[in-house]
Amino acid sequence: MDVSQLALLRELADRGSVTAVATALGRSPSAVSQQLKTLQRQVGVELVERVGRGVRLTDAGRALAESSVRIATAIAEAESTWAAYRGDATGIVRVATFFSASELFLPGLLTRIKAHPGIRLLIDDHDVSQDDFAALAADYDIVIAHRSDDVLPPQPTALRVVPLVREPLDVAVALDHALAARTSVTVDDVIGDDWIGVPVDYPLDRVLAAMAVRAGVPAKVIHRTTHLPLIENLVATGHGIALVPRHTSRERSTGRFRLLPLTDVRAGRRIEALMRPDRAERLAVRIVLDAYVDEAAQHGDDQR
Repeated sequence: MDVSQLALLRELADRGSVTAVATALGRSPSAVSQQLKTLQRQVGVELVERVGRGVRLTDAGRALAESSVRIATAIAEAESTWAAYRGDATGIVRVATFFSASELFLPGLLTRIKAHPGIRLLIDDHDVSQDDFAALAADYDIVIAHRSDDVLPPQPTALRVVPLVREPLDVAVALDHALAARTSVTVDDVIGDDWIGVPVDYPLDRVLAAMAVRAGVPAKVIHRTTHLPLIENLVATGHGIALVPRHTSRERSTGRFRLLPLTDVRAGRRIEALMRPDRAERLAVRIVLDAYVDEAAQHGDDQR
């Protein structure tokens, strides 16, 4: 079997269509289809089947796709061992992250990576729904993702998941808010207020929805945005209250708004690194990941 043809099955499993595979690999859809047909003739069983206007892997195709992951990982391990032997940590490491994680980690990360001049970081912001981070791993070496406490991480067979930090969520209120003098609040204290929220199904929104269910009343969300500084500004100027990540917002809260822990609900988000198993073995990727782990340890890591 040709390893590169096996890799096409893995790409098809991850990306869902021949067109998406072709676009990612810089080939034509017909060329990808021809390679898949060649592999199918070699193994003598159907690997891909038509479904409507698209295709999907058969059970045999999925089995070979999983084998392709193990093969790619073994090759990457050998290459990493050789690079470490030569002291040759070089190459581009592509990272997908989200805005508030960049605020939390990026300054320190860039400082740490200066010790490795052969590594070039390319970092893109993708503030997507928590269910969409895993798909980014097809195009990035490391994906910095977040999820609410009640959501399980991606299956370990598909991606390698490395926990970075559990960040508690606090209720942010203006300095002149009626609750500002408190040291903590309950769900009933705050659920009836006007809320500045994030898009539906983002981790912070899932927590707010759980709070509403607990209180038995809907949360009144008057504005939604993924831009944390805007959320903080709206809170500080008295336009509503919000759930915000404690470590990320703490420094900016001084003299502007108050952070109040919730005492009767476990509110937090988990930030973690997602990687394809083979890419996780690259020496340069491991160095960048270690820098993320070290940087996360500086931010009051709470994995409870």
